[in-house]
Amino acid sequence: MKNLRNTYSVVLVGSLVISQLSGYTVSAASTASGVSVYPSPAISAVTASATSKLGSIKLGSNFQATLEDVNIWPQAGGNILTYTLNYTNGSNSNENLLHYFSRVITPTGSVIPGNPITGDVLKKKVISKGNLRVTYYVNIGTTNSLKGLKIPMYVWDAKVKGYLRQVGSFKLPTNYSPTVAIGKSLNTTMNDLPVTSYTESLQIYEYSGKVYAKVGVSLTNKGDKILEDPGYMVYLVSAGGTSFEMVLDSAQASYKIQPQEKKIVYYITEIPAYLNTNNMKLQFVQKDETLKLALPKSSYNLPAATNPDLIVEKDVVKKIMINNNMIETQLNNATVYEENKKGMWSFQLRLRNTGNKAVKMPSYDLAVKSPIGKAFPVNAKDLNGLVINPLEEKIIQFEVQVPLEVQQDTLQLQMVEAVSTVDSQSSTAENKAVIVKPVLPIAYYNIPYNLRTNTLTGYEYHATNSYGSFVYNLLSLQRFPWMEDDIVVAKLRIINTQSVTLSLPEMKGALKIDYDDLKASTEIFMDKQSVVLAPGKSVDVNVLAKIPYTTDFNHMQVSLYSVADEQTVPFLTLSTNSTMDAINTIDHGGIFRITDQGKNATIQEKMTVVHHGVSSNIVSTELLISNEERRQSKMVRLHAYYKTTNGEFYEATSNQPEAALSPGGKQLITFSSKLPKSVNTSDLSLYMGSGITGNKLSEPGQEATGFINIASLALNSYTPSTNLAQVTLYPYTLSIHSSNGRLQEGSDSIKIDVNYNLFRDGSYDTGTSNHKLMLKMTDPYGQSQEKALALGTDLTEGHNNTISLSFSNDRYKSLNGGTYRLTLYDEIQGERIELASQEYSLTYEELPEMEK
Repeated sequence: MKNLRNTYSVVLVGSLVISQLSGYTVSAASTASGVSVYPSPAISAVTASATSKLGSIKLGSNFQATLEDVNIWPQAGGNILTYTLNYTNGSNSNENLLHYFSRVITPTGSVIPGNPITGDVLKKKVISKGNLRVTYYVNIGTTNSLKGLKIPMYVWDAKVKGYLRQVGSFKLPTNYSPTVAIGKSLNTTMNDLPVTSYTESLQIYEYSGKVYAKVGVSLTNKGDKILEDPGYMVYLVSAGGTSFEMVLDSAQASYKIQPQEKKIVYYITEIPAYLNTNNMKLQFVQKDETLKLALPKSSYNLPAATNPDLIVEKDVVKKIMINNNMIETQLNNATVYEENKKGMWSFQLRLRNTGNKAVKMPSYDLAVKSPIGKAFPVNAKDLNGLVINPLEEKIIQFEVQVPLEVQQDTLQLQMVEAVSTVDSQSSTAENKAVIVKPVLPIAYYNIPYNLRTNTLTGYEYHATNSYGSFVYNLLSLQRFPWMEDDIVVAKLRIINTQSVTLSLPEMKGALKIDYDDLKASTEIFMDKQSVVLAPGKSVDVNVLAKIPYTTDFNHMQVSLYSVADEQTVPFLTLSTNSTMDAINTIDHGGIFRITDQGKNATIQEKMTVVHHGVSSNIVSTELLISNEERRQSKMVRLHAYYKTTNGEFYEATSNQPEAALSPGGKQLITFSSKLPKSVNTSDLSLYMGSGITGNKLSEPGQEATGFINIASLALNSYTPSTNLAQVTLYPYTLSIHSSNGRLQEGSDSIKIDVNYNLFRDGSYDTGTSNHKLMLKMTDPYGQSQEKALALGTDLTEGHNNTISLSFSNDRYKSLNGGTYRLTLYDEIQGERIELASQEYSLTYEELPEMEK
């Protein structure tokens, strides 16, 4: 028994030594793209279909081997033949493969032992009632045909000469071809999993002066585990035997196929323009790093080559397959306008995932291309890497500038796979090779030529973007004064017309007037803080910017956008002319309404007076604001300008209480401004609106950066009263019932007692007043003296009060009667207006005779 074991070892070692024929990795010539091309002897072609089972040989009573998948791959160091034996063990004990051997006999009579490939070298045992596939390789030298090849099988037998007993021989059918015929499928294995495969298509692309081939292969995983990319080298082989290394297309960096799932895998390569594409085949090759050999796997005859139609007409949906998920694409909403001798293009790309899995978009290069080949790059950052969930739809906005020298009505959006590199599967650890992936065009979308039309006020327009669908309209376009400048305000309304909520981004605004871009100084104000609109709900958006008041313009562009990852994401862009809408006018005594969220209020004029001075006049307007909210609220800070009949504006200084108002509560607000004496004050109006600070309404005490919702308030002219029966100085009302003036004989003083009522209206708050009440007494000589009276102190609140006043003058010593006049003035900043006046009799009191 010991001698048997030693003899067995010698024979086995001898078999291994004989099988170690020389071979080396094939060196590759490269095309311009880096795709490896292998000129090699043509393998004899036959027309019959390939089969996975080529007969069985009985090796024992319940043990047999079935020949499968015989393939040959030409290499400079000798053509490599591979074949797979599927061992089936029907016995009740394990079988050791060390007792069984196979050889290959070439047509010239050479006998070459077959050795397991590295991945199968450890497969030594076939378990009871099991089966095991082992793939063997043989270097058959210059033999380039399978015709006449035999594969005999041997069993270890110590009783026969040479210790090997032949139990049978596989002889390939005369019509056998390792290549799967067109329209036929192959049942094979990948990663030890059963797979059904066949070719789907061969497409030829021409782009940028180069020619590319794209092959689609259908793989169905028949196993019970996930099939991962086995990492095979893939070659496109011409009828003349020239091979071109292929790589996965850009939509598939690798692939995984679930059990029972079917996927179409695409490979691409660059080929010479002169290459005949008839009778081409696809060859899978497995690289064995240990053996330094490329081992042939399955191969397939390819159908006739076709040229894909990549042109996408207007409104047509283009379907793109990405990782076996269908993505619908469509070019929409293309518009153009002229600026600085360029066509300013804007368009959208709609993408919808109709598959069952989330898809991450591969990288593309986008460009707008003219018929004469000029291409203008389009930023594709929002598209590349975009993740689209099943049944989800995404809309991406693009903008590009095209010089007017280029014909604008025949442009196309060109979608091309982005340039990328991948390690060549044919490279070695010592000699790494990098392939530049072929760049294939995906689609050429014809861009409709639509001139951007002006948006008109009062009309509704439909829009769709990445956030959803909505209706918008331009409510107004207005221009107001602001300090030394003007403010231009475009007011938009956005209405959610979807049956689901519309989520708005954190929007910013940009105004452009003619060619002047005001993006840096544009502010935006929305009347709702919530960024989610329920179906049917709307939001008003004010987009405003400051311009020099002397600026005239003919055209305005309004843009809303958001910023994500430091990139601008357009939301809405519209164009309009420079026609300004009229300011809302409120008649005398009318009510100005504030409808801003949380700040609802009504405002009504109480009184406007003009304080006439020597070199200037001061106009002052008192307004009563009422809180219309159902909660305590601070009122919005009002900002205002006085406008004269000849169109001049004067900024008004406000005096507005800072305290919050209860529901229904009221406050007194005062505006005043100093006007030149030459200004006609007979027909002033007050331009008034809600102040804003950034994207919020200003509150009293805050510095406003602009104002919105402007109205022109027609002011009432004030006429002084002819008596002192009722004089209003908000919040006070003064009623002088009588005045008793007395002059004692020989005295230089007139003493006056004034009987009055003074009431304060406590229903509203007031700010700190800078008004003064001045009392002027005009004596019988026509000379006047004045006194300042402080309401609430000098004049106390209440009914039937009396204040005593005294006025002195040496001339009064000779006065013996007459009349005097009391006149009340409202004084502000040194200028005053007459409120009321009334004349009274002066009582002369003679002294008794004895005193004389």
